[in-house]
This record gives sequence, C-alpha cells and structure tokens, in this order.
Amino acid sequence: MWLNPSDIQLIQEIAQEAGQAIMSVYEQPTINWQLEQKADDSPLTLADQRSNAIICQALACHWPEIPIISEEEEKAPYEERKKYRYCWLIDPLDGTREFVNRNAEFAINIALIEQDKPVFGLLYAPVSQTLYWAQKGEGAFVVEEKENRPIWANTFSFEQEGLRVLGSRSHLRAATQAYIDSLKKAQFVAKGSALKFMALAQGQADIYPRLGPTMEWDTAAPQIILEEAGGQILDWNSRKPLRYNKADLHNPHFMAQGKLI
Repeated sequence: MWLNPSDIQLIQEIAQEAGQAIMSVYEQPTINWQLEQKADDSPLTLADQRSNAIICQALACHWPEIPIISEEEEKAPYEERKKYRYCWLIDPLDGTREFVNRNAEFAINIALIEQDKPVFGLLYAPVSQTLYWAQKGEGAFVVEEKENRPIWANTFSFEQEGLRVLGSRSHLRAATQAYIDSLKKAQFVAKGSALKFMALAQGQADIYPRLGPTMEWDTAAPQIILEEAGGQILDWNSRKPLRYNKADLHNPHFMAQGKLI
C-alpha cells in the first residue's frame, strides 16, 4: 500500500479546498481573473495560481520527503528528477481553456508516481464537486454522498460499429478527425480536460485518440484511475502504457481506451 485511507482522505480534502478556490475565481467577472498567456500560448488565471499554491503547500507540509512536479512550478533539472523514487505530479487546473470558456469541464489532477508509473491518482471536478480516485491494485472509485462507488470501463472491440469516441472540445486536430473518420460509424463525444478519461473509466465512452500535444500532468492521475477501472492509456506507436518523470515532460501521442476485447 502506498497511501493509507487517512492519507487518501487528506488528499481529497486538499483537492476540495483547491476546488473551492477555483470556484471563487470562476464565479467572479472575467476582468478579475488576471488572465495571462504563457510562453506556450496556453492561458493562466488567478484560479490556476491559487489552486497550485494550496495543493503544493499542503503536499509539501504533509509529505516533505516527496518532491512535487507541477505545471505551474519551476521544474527541477532532469539530472535531479531522475533520482526521484517517488514524486507528486500535479495539474492544479486541467482545462484552463474550458475554464475561460465557462463550460464547467475542468478538473484538478493529483498523482503519486513511483519510478515512472502512477500508483495513486485523484481527479476532482470543482463545478459538479465530483471526486474520482484510484490506488494501484485497489480499484477505481467515484465518491458519491461520501461513499466510494466502484467504476468500470466498458468492454469494446475496434472492429465494432458505433464506437463512442471522445475528443477535445478545444484541441481537436485534423489527424484525430481523420482517425475517427476511419472507424465504423463512430459516435463523436466532445468533452474538455481530463474528464474525458473519467468518461472512459465509467463506461460512458470507448476510446479517446490523442494525436496532439499533452503533458505528463494531464494524464498521470487519469491513467491510474482508468487502469484500475479496466482501461489503458497507451503510447500510440509502442502500444505500451505512458511513463512519467521523463527527461521531456511531453507525452507521446496516445490512445486512451476502455477494456479491449
């Protein structure tokens, strides 16, 4: 066991506190969001910064021995990072474009990495106040009325007609559309942020092909949740699970999917 039940409860409370901070910004007029564009042209808001501060400070306080890799923090050099046995991998506001567009499809991602694999993951959706989590070997859960309800991915085959294919509301690319068009009568489902992976983990969709750029903090927490629900996130070329804390923190293109027959 990596985290005991009281640890997991504490991380849930940290995510919920960060979610409240996000919502306090979301409910204000846009002019108060302190909206900026980062070097990679992605947006940054006061909500990202407040959520990041809450999560990183709390994790550092309770687990000072575990380093943190966060989207909104300066990254240690790989020469240092490659020595980590464990690290936290954090996206304090996944789906900032969805936040800016006010469509409610954004989330908080918190993952614990051992070597290069996620062993614990939590995703919290602040608008719906829905919390998902998983720990390796223990199953995947959505928390409803303070109870852990197990979730399961759908079983599917790539040969079947009518596959439910998830795609980004903000980032759908021509290569992804071409792949979707190659399937048999695929049904396209648009959804923002890491909530796409939770749709897979709950059997609400079958596959999510991503032929565009993503970062490790976008997928680490969703990966362990989806794996424990019976699904996978696989490198598009090698067909092996994604790995983490690499020298380059970009993900390769990938296929996220339910339980393949």
